[in-house]
Amino acid sequence: MRDVAALAGVGTMTVSRVLSASVPVSEETRARVLAAVAQLDYRPNEVARSLRKSRTRSIGIIVPNFFDSFFARCAHEINLVAQEHGYSVTVTTSGESASVEYQEASLMMRRNIDGLIVIPAWMGESQMMRPEFSSVPIVALDRPIDARPGDARTNLSSVVVENRKGSERGVRHLIEHGHTRILFLSLSNQLYTLKERHAGYVQAMKKAGLTQEAYFTCATQESTLDVLRKLRAARSLPTAIFTSNNLVTQHTLHALAAMRLNVPRKIAVVAFDDLEMFDIFLPPVTVLRQPIRDLGRTAAEMLFARLKANGDDAPEHAPLVRDRPEAERNIFLPIEMVLRRSCGCTG
Repeated sequence: MRDVAALAGVGTMTVSRVLSASVPVSEETRARVLAAVAQLDYRPNEVARSLRKSRTRSIGIIVPNFFDSFFARCAHEINLVAQEHGYSVTVTTSGESASVEYQEASLMMRRNIDGLIVIPAWMGESQMMRPEFSSVPIVALDRPIDARPGDARTNLSSVVVENRKGSERGVRHLIEHGHTRILFLSLSNQLYTLKERHAGYVQAMKKAGLTQEAYFTCATQESTLDVLRKLRAARSLPTAIFTSNNLVTQHTLHALAAMRLNVPRKIAVVAFDDLEMFDIFLPPVTVLRQPIRDLGRTAAEMLFARLKANGDDAPEHAPLVRDRPEAERNIFLPIEMVLRRSCGCTG
């Protein structure tokens, strides 16, 4: 930096101000400094910077696992945005365990990450409201982090999709096809996303004056097949099925194929979540598609907006900005309905 300052004919503080954009300088001075930077091929020492400003230009990402393509794609999109902002990324998994999530987040904090994006774990009570995490902005993706009673902290933000509206729309589409006996298949009614999708199913069925019938035991191919076989044995098969996520959809399609039940002639199917292979199935599957790219990028841009507001490149000891309007802290993205042939459409 001293070499750059000498070549540009300015002080080292002026070089620092130009590179950090923390204080305005004249265009003529800025041009001289940048010309000297280019001539000397100068690169700031990020380690020294982070020690001075307690910032590392790195963020953390915690997802439940990588074998679900949804989580992997979200992490990929976040990483792309981080690269655009000149940040590095540390990515890890929780295995859907809140205690593991806490351990991994604590380890990242010890490495002085500047912010954290997390898809909260399913099992156990989230620990992300603990005091040790109050110093960094956190964005919850796909599933919100529930605040404890009386907790007014606003360092937490969330980006989720309109699960309930999307589910209601999908069930309503089946009703418009004339179906009056529609099953809701899921692997749980404890996870936020699945509860919201079930609530959308309930709303659509109630509005149509139809009887609800839901099963929350479809975590495997065998358990899903068992549900449908019992219904057939009781001569009580539905005419349509709404599945709560891509895993349940796969189990359901396997079960229907094993039972030689034609889709959609015998049983129509509409699924929440899309997979690349769903459009090449016979028949192709009608889905409520989540905007995965927008989910990841919106969460990342929200985090970087918070970092900027908190003084990402500001002078040392800049005050943290935590008071954000509700609309800026919690974003709901719309769901796209993709009509194919499993629902009975002939497009």
